[in-house]
Amino acid sequence: MDPEDEGLDVLTFGRDLVKQPTLKTAGIAIIDFDGLLYPPLRLHENPKEGCGGQLWPAGMILAKYMLRMHQETIKGKTIVELGAGSGLVGLAVALAFPTFRAPLVLTDQLPMLPMMQTNIALNCVQSTVEAAIYNWGKPPPVSIPKCPDIILAAECVYFEPAFPLLQQTLKDLIGENTVCYFCFKKRRRADMGFVKKIKKMFDVKLVENDPDKGKWSRENLHMFELRKKRKT
Repeated sequence: MDPEDEGLDVLTFGRDLVKQPTLKTAGIAIIDFDGLLYPPLRLHENPKEGCGGQLWPAGMILAKYMLRMHQETIKGKTIVELGAGSGLVGLAVALAFPTFRAPLVLTDQLPMLPMMQTNIALNCVQSTVEAAIYNWGKPPPVSIPKCPDIILAAECVYFEPAFPLLQQTLKDLIGENTVCYFCFKKRRRADMGFVKKIKKMFDVKLVENDPDKGKWSRENLHMFELRKKRKT
């Protein structure tokens, strides 16, 4: 195996093992997040692309949270989405709050690049949103801002061997003024082990101000804010 491809292979293999939702046929979903986004997001889905080619609850929850609670937070900020898949969260933010500092960058592995590009074009945001290949654990691509102001990460905790790669990526990207909004569904004991590890690396705050928290927390979904630890 080429060492440069090691992170890619680990993540691709992991996605093949993840239990997937009921498969649908490929098509375009129209999503308004319960009336929070107008005009609505148009999102091409294709279950044949694997986990990243379809919608997952953590992405919907994080997108709704950003739309409800962070209009002022977005203004003038650089934004990167990790493990973007179809680009659900980043594109929702880009459509709702065009006051961010462009470009907003959707990132994922090479197999998801065409879908990200398709959905950028489908929503006519080519002038403000870009797609980039980012293999966790590797140096960040030059196309994304160094230490972005906001990192969006939904359903990135899915395969235990990839946890160290994700930890390294978060370490590389989270700077003094960065906040990472991190949402995932706990499916196994190791998932909370990952949370324990990142709590040693970052200041981790449980999101409490989402009006839907009571609903999604009952479904084993978790949302955190991650920031760089302050030196004491």
